[in-house]
Amino acid sequence: MAEPRLKAGLWVKMALRMADLGGTPGVVLRKGDADSGGVLVVLRGKDGLTVLSQVRAADGALAWMRGTGAGSVDQAAVDGYVARQVRFDPDVWVLEFDAPNLVPPFEAKVVE
Repeated sequence: MAEPRLKAGLWVKMALRMADLGGTPGVVLRKGDADSGGVLVVLRGKDGLTVLSQVRAADGALAWMRGTGAGSVDQAAVDGYVARQVRFDPDVWVLEFDAPNLVPPFEAKVVE
């Protein structure tokens, strides 16, 4: 039997609240489906940006992968990646956080 999953809208509220409590406010750039939408997180660092894409680890737990690659990229690369993902999944949420070291301001397992 599959493990129950948190609705996307509720997860987004939690991530924004956790970041805010840590002194790193975030914004919703694109609102997706509140129940079943995926989530992309844009991290704006001191040397560029990266996009984290929500995935499931081998054990089914929530994890994140760097959708734009291991290093930082420019705004055009982020915009292109997000646009491709929105075409693939029109229900996706897009959040953005200031993250000087490109580390998410919420609890996250990042898979490489």
